[in-house]
Amino acid sequence: RMGYCYTRESGLFVLADGMGGHPEGEVAAQIALQTVAALYQREARPMVKDPKAFLAESAMAAHQQIMRYASSKAMLDTPRTTVVAAVLQAGMATWMHCGDSRLYVVRDGRLLVRTLDHSHAERPRHRGVSESSPANRNLLLTCLGSPTTPLFDVSAPLALQRGDRIMLCSDGVWGVLDDALIVHTLSSGKPVSDAAPDLAEMALRKGGSHSDNVTLIALEWEMPDAPGEEPGISTDSISDGVFASTIQAGMLADDEI
Repeated sequence: RMGYCYTRESGLFVLADGMGGHPEGEVAAQIALQTVAALYQREARPMVKDPKAFLAESAMAAHQQIMRYASSKAMLDTPRTTVVAAVLQAGMATWMHCGDSRLYVVRDGRLLVRTLDHSHAERPRHRGVSESSPANRNLLLTCLGSPTTPLFDVSAPLALQRGDRIMLCSDGVWGVLDDALIVHTLSSGKPVSDAAPDLAEMALRKGGSHSDNVTLIALEWEMPDAPGEEPGISTDSISDGVFASTIQAGMLADDEI
């Protein structure tokens, strides 16, 4: 599940990947998206006052909503999901992730930032475990919906530059496409509206019949249009009180559980 919301001064981008091996992963992912979007709609007036605090609060709120859903259904095992979310406003990007859904930032054809998965493959090994021992990248250390309190990372704000490209994606993308190919495709000179479908198509093709869910959302940061350039999409015409979203924002109501 993925989507975005925006106001005149702020944008939110969210992606959640329900985990296999547990029931109703797609429900967990949808709850995560809707919860984060609902909190954003409440906070972005028209900007989020503290993006880091908002992202931390939204991660815990999404986790609690998933646990509430599982409890209402008396489920023996809980639905679980990864999540990655980014807030862009005032020329800065701040993001949060839990699990192995990733965020990439590409600048001038180079990888500037890539989130570190909460997995045994990417986190420090326990003392006494050989560095050469194989690590199962599918074995996550944390997620939303687990009976244990989730762990998540919130970034420091990153000052954006014109042309920066940001991508949020599931492991169905990065699991079959290495970072070099992802960066090359995102910075190929094509509009991001073409580069993103190209990445999805490559991931589906390479994954073949065993392809995992291939989900991504990508964007390019634009500064004010330079003379002679084709104008980009702008939110300047949106009124201060307007909230737009591709996500059906909402918390679970008592009559929905």
